[in-house]
Amino acid sequence: MRRVFGWAIALAVTALMVPTHAQTAPDPGERIDLWQGGVPGREDRASIPEESRGYWTKSINNPSLRYFAASPERRTGTAVIIMPGGGHELLVTTTEGSDVARWFAQRGVDAFVLSYRLFRQEGSPWTITDARQDAGRAVRLLRSRADEFHIAPDRIGVMGFSAGGELARMTLLSLPVAPAGSADAIDQFPAQPDFGILVFPGPLKADSETITADSPPLLLSAANDDECCAQPIVDIFDAYRAAGASVEMHMFAAGGHAYNMGEATPYVSLRHWPERIIDWMTDRGLMTPADTQPER
Repeated sequence: MRRVFGWAIALAVTALMVPTHAQTAPDPGERIDLWQGGVPGREDRASIPEESRGYWTKSINNPSLRYFAASPERRTGTAVIIMPGGGHELLVTTTEGSDVARWFAQRGVDAFVLSYRLFRQEGSPWTITDARQDAGRAVRLLRSRADEFHIAPDRIGVMGFSAGGELARMTLLSLPVAPAGSADAIDQFPAQPDFGILVFPGPLKADSETITADSPPLLLSAANDDECCAQPIVDIFDAYRAAGASVEMHMFAAGGHAYNMGEATPYVSLRHWPERIIDWMTDRGLMTPADTQPER
């Protein structure tokens, strides 16, 4: 028994000594620029490098999507654009971005992580209007290339965390911002998503919102002890109920801010929160494979 135990320890130590570069790196996703050559009228900023460190990325001057393709054997034809949080100062591109995208892709949903312009980053020349242009452009771009991505153009949703939830809310409930520069063929497509998932969204919203019985279905989530971001989902829920629109809300008793997909929380209910996403999407028919072939 001692010999077996000794071998187990030796193997564990050996595993820890394996260089990190020998381990398989996670798929970083395929980069897709929202505008070829940069934002119209601001092409001079397209070559400014983004800054990434650890869990975050900032200095977004050439907004883009990172594409994580759905598992072919499970593909549903549904797509989701993920908008990370970060207070509009940076983007939490791991636990509120690529990690979430891989989770969706494994379950048959094509996922795209949006890198949008940050108006609160120190020295930034951008405004919230620029971020809204990026979000609307992302939805339009996916609709324009739906056949290429094997997705249904009427099953494109958005999911936003914290500040990204604010941006997702604006994209869902407010009129789209006029495209940057001269409109191109992509800008002819609708910019409103078909459904939305707002996870502890912040209080920032557009000057005007339109909520009717036909507004995109929403799934809302926050923790009751989140001082900044519990109230916004209550307000949205009440407005949706008053309008007779489709909405589901999960207000957890505790968990604070940034519980994300429950990957680092002591609360069992939050660790199981992602299952509620699949339940809700299944009830909406979004997890049933769609016929993405064009009509002949």
